[in-house]
Amino acid sequence: MSGAPFGFRPDQPEPDTDEEATEQLPADAVVDLAAARREAGIDEVLERLDTELVGLAPVKTRIAEIAALLLVDRMRERYGIAAPRPTLHMCFTGNPGTGKTTVALRMADLLHRLGYLRRGHLVSVTRDDLVGEYVGHTAPKTKDVIKRAMGGVLFIDEAYYLYKAENDRDYGSESIEILLQVMEAHRDDLVVVLAGYADKMDTFFAANPGMQSRIAHHITFPDYTVDELEEIAVLMTDGLHYRLSDEAREALRRYLDRRVGQPWFANARSVRNAVERARLRQARRLVEQDDPRVDLAALTTIEAPDLLASRVFREDAEPGATVRSA
Repeated sequence: MSGAPFGFRPDQPEPDTDEEATEQLPADAVVDLAAARREAGIDEVLERLDTELVGLAPVKTRIAEIAALLLVDRMRERYGIAAPRPTLHMCFTGNPGTGKTTVALRMADLLHRLGYLRRGHLVSVTRDDLVGEYVGHTAPKTKDVIKRAMGGVLFIDEAYYLYKAENDRDYGSESIEILLQVMEAHRDDLVVVLAGYADKMDTFFAANPGMQSRIAHHITFPDYTVDELEEIAVLMTDGLHYRLSDEAREALRRYLDRRVGQPWFANARSVRNAVERARLRQARRLVEQDDPRVDLAALTTIEAPDLLASRVFREDAEPGATVRSA
């Protein structure tokens, strides 16, 4: 373990490497990578990621590649091939609602299973959790967050807000300096993931080259297609034990075709909001209908009017108009 500036110590003692060291394999030995994958639980994590997130093929491919590389490194170690521990700090760029937090959570689990993290938990924060409002306030806040994240993944959303070039009295630079030191000194016990819009992250890295040099993996999260958003909506309604009638499914498609081109669209988050608003309208429709008697099918079916009542279908909500909610 590297030195421990700022008093950051692992919550658990490190194993005795002499007692737990694996016997080195001879050069003519053969290892079974498929068995090693199963033993580490890599496939389980990747399958869970594929189940939780629709689409995102490039992201899932990159995560699988990282997992494969780390597994191969562990196998090489068994032959006595010494290699520096890889730097695993990452940058996730993309628009809101594209699954960045979920991928970070699964990455934490994956790295724990492969032995690269002690605990494998995720601590998700923003600028407000790290930067103080007065002199002497930032360092304790940042150190407390790092202490909680040790042994796992620290996910910093909208990380570029840590740096405010227009304010030379801003305390974000102090938090960045602490993060830089910990990312280097404790890279074997902490993985930092910076997340946000691609253009803003580029500006952030240009102003903070030390942070850029510590990031090993840059992963871009694409926006979802309308087909993928429709699939997400169906999965969400299924998860809530609802179903969409055929007419509602058609209305959903029309809704998505309009919504993706309007401001404040946030991919899966906007879909979730649309589903919740449809549930509200469905409930009101049932309560206010002339016949108060309903069956299970009525209670669990979202109909087209529950979606068509959305503001995106109003005449004044053409593409380009401001729509903040479903």
